[in-house]
Amino acid sequence: MSTRVEQIRERLAAAFAPFELAVEDESHRHAGHAGARDGRGHFRVRVVSAAFRGQAPLARHRAVYAALGELMQTDIHALAIDARAPDEA
Repeated sequence: MSTRVEQIRERLAAAFAPFELAVEDESHRHAGHAGARDGRGHFRVRVVSAAFRGQAPLARHRAVYAALGELMQTDIHALAIDARAPDEA
């Protein structure tokens, strides 16, 4: 079975064909946090993709959430998103 980081990476890569993709598990920084008690993790992603050209930040975040699908309910408690078009990176 793949790790959560691998699952996140695979879904974002498939959805956005990114020029740059970084996924960091920050769960260890939130040990003891109320939201971490249910076993879901805290992650930070950076996605640079042409798919984000002309999109407002909120639309980019919604697209990332949509790409991650049910992982947002089952595996991810918190997600910090840096989503940019290539000319913004």
